[in-house]
Amino acid sequence: MKRVVVTGLGALTPIGNTTEEFWQNSVAGKSGAGKITHFNPEKFRTQIACEVKDFEPGKYLDRNEIKRSDVYTQYALYAASQCLEDSGLDLSTIDPFDIGVIWGSGQGGMSTFEDELENYFTKDYNPRFNPFFIPKMLVNMASGMVSMKFGLRGINYTPVSACATSNTAIMDAVNYIKLGKAKAFITGGSEAGITQGSIGGFAALKAMSTRNDDPTKASRPFDKQRDGFVMGEGAGALLLEEYEHAVARGAKIYAEVVGTAMTADAYHMTSPHPEGLGASKCMTLALEEAGISPEEVDYMNMHATSTNAGDIAELNAVYKTFGASKNLHISATKSITGHLMGAAGAVEAILAIKAINHNIVPPTINVDELDDRIPEGMQIVTNTAYEKDINIAMSNAFGFGGHNSTVLFKNI
Repeated sequence: MKRVVVTGLGALTPIGNTTEEFWQNSVAGKSGAGKITHFNPEKFRTQIACEVKDFEPGKYLDRNEIKRSDVYTQYALYAASQCLEDSGLDLSTIDPFDIGVIWGSGQGGMSTFEDELENYFTKDYNPRFNPFFIPKMLVNMASGMVSMKFGLRGINYTPVSACATSNTAIMDAVNYIKLGKAKAFITGGSEAGITQGSIGGFAALKAMSTRNDDPTKASRPFDKQRDGFVMGEGAGALLLEEYEHAVARGAKIYAEVVGTAMTADAYHMTSPHPEGLGASKCMTLALEEAGISPEEVDYMNMHATSTNAGDIAELNAVYKTFGASKNLHISATKSITGHLMGAAGAVEAILAIKAINHNIVPPTINVDELDDRIPEGMQIVTNTAYEKDINIAMSNAFGFGGHNSTVLFKNI
C-alpha cells in the first residue's frame, strides 16, 4: 500500500489569513470572536461569531471567479491557492488526471441561498433569480471551481458529513492515493455559514453560546460554565501526495498520514452517544490502521465544541481509548477559532501538523474551572501553550447525524 504525506498547507481563519498567522495566533491563544458584522444580529439570542477578517479575495481570485462564486467557494479558492503555492508543485510536471480535488463543506452556499430568496420575495417588481443562483449555492461547487482554476482533471467531488466533512474529505483523498488512483489531491474544507438562517437555526437548537457581552470568552470547551459553541468560518487546505512522488520532486514534507477511520454513533440526530462508543471505536480503528499504540500518541486536537454534552462525551471516548495516558496532551482549539463546521477538520488537521513541526501544543483558552465530570488523569492543556516533543498527533471531527472521523499524523 502506498504512503501518503502532506506537502502543502493553506489556511483562511478567524485568527489569520495565512497558515503561519493562523498558527502563531493559535499558540498565543488569541480569540477570533466578536459581535457579528455580516448582518445585524440584534434580533437573535446569539449575536457573536468568529468571522474571517480583512478578507481580500482579489489576492488569489480574478473578477469572474469572485462574481460567480459564493463566499464559501471564495474561501476554498483562496486557501487552495495558498496550499498549492506552499507545496512548490509545478503542475506542468504532473499529468492533470493524476491530481484531484476532494473538498468538503457542511452548508455550501448559504448566503447565496438566503440572499436570492430574500430578493425574490421582497421585490415588488419583476422578481427573478440570478442565473448563477444554483451553481453558486451547490455544495460541490468549491471542489469544481478549485479544479477549474488549476486544470486538475483527476477525481473530483464533495463528501458531506456535517462537521466531520473535511476530515472525511482528507481520508477519502488518502485512500485514493493509497489505491494508486491518484498521485496527489488538494483537499480540505470551507464554510461561510455566519448568516441569518444558520445563526438563527443553531440558536433555535440552543446549541450556541449567548455570552454576547463577552465574545472572546464565549467558546470555552471543558469549562464548567460553558453554554454552547461559537460559530466560525473560513477554510483549510492540504496537499496530500504519494510519498515517492513527493520525494522524487524534492518536496518539503510536513507529516505523513498514517491512520484514518470513520464510524457512526447510530444514536441521535444532534447529540453524541453519551459514553462515546462510536468516537472511541473510531480512534481505535485509526490507531490500528497506523500500527500505533495509544501510549505513542503525543497530542490530540479534540473536536470539543464547548457544548455541555459533546465535550464530556468525547472525553469519555478518549478515556475509553487512551485511559489516563501521561503522554497524551489534549487541547480544543475551537476555543480560539470558534467552530468552523464543515471546515473544522481541515483547519484542526493543520494545527495538529504544525504542532508536530514545532513541538508545541496550542492551548484551550477560557478554562477557569474544569468540568468535574472530566475523567481523572487527563492531560488537558489550558490557557497557555505547552512545549513537548510531538511525534504523533491525532485530530477528531464529529458531526450531526452521528458521524465520527479521526485522522492520525506522524513526523517523518
